Amino acid sequence: MIKFIFKAILRDKNRSLLPVIIISIGVFLTIFLSGFLSGVMTDVIDQTARFQTGHVKVMSKAYAENEDQIPNDLALLKADSLTQALMTEFPDYNWVQRIRFGGLVDAPDNAGGSKGQGPSAGLAIDFFSGKSGEVERLNIVNALIEGNLPQKSKDILIGFVFADKLKLKIGDTITFMGSTMYGSLAFESFTISGIVNFGVEAMDRGTIIVDISDARRMLDMENASGEILGFSKKEVYNNENANLIQNAFNAHYAQSTNEYAPVMIKLKEQNNMASLLDYIDAFSAMFVIIFVLIMSVVLWNTGLIGGLRRYQEFGIRLALGENKSHIYKTLLIEAVLIGTIGSIVGTIFGITATWLMQVYGIDISGMVTGGTMMMPTIMRAKFTPELLYIGFIPGLIAMVLGNMISGIGIYKRETATLFKELEV
Repeated sequence: MIKFIFKAILRDKNRSLLPVIIISIGVFLTIFLSGFLSGVMTDVIDQTARFQTGHVKVMSKAYAENEDQIPNDLALLKADSLTQALMTEFPDYNWVQRIRFGGLVDAPDNAGGSKGQGPSAGLAIDFFSGKSGEVERLNIVNALIEGNLPQKSKDILIGFVFADKLKLKIGDTITFMGSTMYGSLAFESFTISGIVNFGVEAMDRGTIIVDISDARRMLDMENASGEILGFSKKEVYNNENANLIQNAFNAHYAQSTNEYAPVMIKLKEQNNMASLLDYIDAFSAMFVIIFVLIMSVVLWNTGLIGGLRRYQEFGIRLALGENKSHIYKTLLIEAVLIGTIGSIVGTIFGITATWLMQVYGIDISGMVTGGTMMMPTIMRAKFTPELLYIGFIPGLIAMVLGNMISGIGIYKRETATLFKELEV
């Protein structure tokens, strides 16, 4: 019987074409918008983790309390031994040292004067060892728009907005002026080896990046580090796992009153990310539920209208002696087949569009110019396993429910009135 009904669906376009098209469009929108929302939110979290917070971050207790001020005078001491201990105790994470610093950058002119100055936000990472993975993690190679990575001591990278403001080019010398770990003045000259464009206004506007060995020498921070960041080797932030690691590490220093004792903080507890992550989870779930409900109502009505339009057909079949239960059963089987066909077609197109959006994305750099929030300028979707079946909720279930309700009218038909209706 299923084979017979399937052939009828294929042959009678007036009965099946419109419902299949509507279901396909609904399922497509459900999948694509769900994947797009998931991708955008995931990229915001990932960008924040890579550039600022890590999945977990180790700092001194005093540094953590004043983190916004970047107090390098409260940095971690004996950072190398602490990093090694973290690698041993938590091998599922990659651990890297970073130093953040701020100061004034001066661009000298050919006459020995100054052609421009500007405040800078410095970042020191491990370029030279080749073991930290920081270049790949921060996507610096792809961010380079001119020049090369630092190859030797005193090479520096500079944001393209900053470079344009100070009229700097590759090979130019700049002077950094700031303060050391012990509060004395720090002066150091660097040679620009590369200009970078991260696509993040907050970084491109004033960032300079140097090797961590240069920063330690300049800031008197030998074997010290402002932050030690941990990144899960699975490359995905897992709050439960981060919480376990945080509790295990902090238990070692729970009784310490030393303000320089290390403390570990997970991503969710940094940069007001707790409220953001909770908001993302709640908004994502709410969006999916509301959209699925809306599409369910639309497709429910499609099934309902389709059933009502065939009211006369059901009457003829009853007049010919077909059993009411059999008609109702075939109506539901037909709804299942139409819903399945539409859901499969919509899922294929939805996943294809999600994949294309994941690969190519949408450039919104013009919309975030001047912003300070750490967010990507390329909005991408993200494929998740849930997209393979989420479209079947409105596409199949709603279609069947609509036909179930409309099919109730079959049982209300009185055989005695059928011929009178047909005459009309």
